[in-house]
Amino acid sequence: MTVPTLIGERPPAAAGRPGLTAQLLRRKPIGQLVREAETGHGGTRLVRSFGVLQLTMISVGATLGTGILVILGQSVPLAGPAIWISFAIAGFAALLSAVSYAEMAGLVPAAGSSYSYTYATMGEGMAWICGWCLVLEYAVSVAAVAVGAGQYVNEALAVFGLELPDAISQPPGAGGVLNVPAIVIVALATVLLVRGAKESAWINTAIVLVKVGILLFFCAVAFTAFNGGHFEPLMPMGAAGVSAAASRVFFSYIGFDAASTAGEEARNPKRDLPRAILLSMLIVTSIYVLVAVAAIGARPWGWFDGTEAALVKILEEITGQPWVGVVFAVGAVLAIASIVLTVLYGQTRILLSMSRDGLVPKVFGRISARTGTPAAGTLIVGTAVALTAGLVPLGALADATSIGTLFAFALVNVAVIYLRRTRPELTRSFRVPLFPLTPVLGALMCAYLMANLGAETWAVFGAWMLVGCAAYFGYGRKNSRVAALSHEDYLDLSSRHPDNTTTHQELKAEIS
Repeated sequence: MTVPTLIGERPPAAAGRPGLTAQLLRRKPIGQLVREAETGHGGTRLVRSFGVLQLTMISVGATLGTGILVILGQSVPLAGPAIWISFAIAGFAALLSAVSYAEMAGLVPAAGSSYSYTYATMGEGMAWICGWCLVLEYAVSVAAVAVGAGQYVNEALAVFGLELPDAISQPPGAGGVLNVPAIVIVALATVLLVRGAKESAWINTAIVLVKVGILLFFCAVAFTAFNGGHFEPLMPMGAAGVSAAASRVFFSYIGFDAASTAGEEARNPKRDLPRAILLSMLIVTSIYVLVAVAAIGARPWGWFDGTEAALVKILEEITGQPWVGVVFAVGAVLAIASIVLTVLYGQTRILLSMSRDGLVPKVFGRISARTGTPAAGTLIVGTAVALTAGLVPLGALADATSIGTLFAFALVNVAVIYLRRTRPELTRSFRVPLFPLTPVLGALMCAYLMANLGAETWAVFGAWMLVGCAAYFGYGRKNSRVAALSHEDYLDLSSRHPDNTTTHQELKAEIS
């Protein structure tokens, strides 16, 4: 018999389509995920051009700077001088999940990241929930970071006696009408991503080096005004305040997740993805903690309450030189642009994978033959994110991002446990250490941080899930390619070893 496939413009005939429960539990075969990564969609595939450097820079670019540059002023009042402990807790929680991502990325080098991992282990129902969380995580994360751009643009203009009025530099609810700098940054990132992933990756690498440089420069200046008395008392708001701050800044650690979405554009994904994920976590966590300690040492924790662009103001006060603040503010805008670029990249790749499976419209899965990118989907996502960044305040965005991120991370930890138990024979280029303790702790830590988020955030998350259920039953369920496979074809695909792949030419011959 011929090899069944999920690749094509329309799903196969729905004869014998499983019932609702069976469909929700139907898993996507790992071999099929590997096959699609090699053959692409409709004969056009993503271009494999990333090495370990570019993958690491995608992780660092999507992560480094978010919590420090944008929400430090909002987080310090929650934790006090112990804000560095909050970053360490969030970093440890992220690391527990990062090692699970590293194992899954080496095992399933597909563009869908945790969505694809969940589909292969827990079935279509949980995969849809995970994918819907990722849409929230990535799109809202881009918007949340872009919102902070207006603050740093004004800091750079202030030295020239200029300032953007609040009406065009703040969103509604924060004293403005439309956050124009946020919209411009998202629009520029969208155009760059449409042009090509390789070019975007090299530009991101250059920006990341600038970003690391300005943060190290801040530390060097801030430590000249270090006062150990600023750390007493260490936890004025108690352990609850430290936990609340850790939950809020956790969204600063989603960078390694963005790297895992590059599984189909990495030259050697099984080797390079795990390395990039773990290396980026080490770099980011070290710099976050270092900058937090330097900032608190330079200024008492009460100073941060309500302070925007806190790091710039610290530099200006210590040096008394306005140009220092300008340099840092310009670097901060570039840092924000790097985050927007890499996280928006991850969002488009998640939707590409969901489109291949028929769960979202096929426009998100179309790859341009000219640029090798999902151009149409990128334009749609970029437009939606730009409008969100221009119209929604930062605080609500940051918290909504955290809960979606934590839920997706928890599912990846569970996926590692499941595949270790059910498919121990699979070849793994990286294995989670201290199994099963590490993934169990990772899932529990995610649940703990989710519990520390406020009732309003949970209400937003619940409403988002209700919208997701409506979208699934209105579109995804009837267009699912996995559900449309006959029982015999599904069993045949499921029984194949992941390494038993078929070339695109062979696949076309079999289909015909």
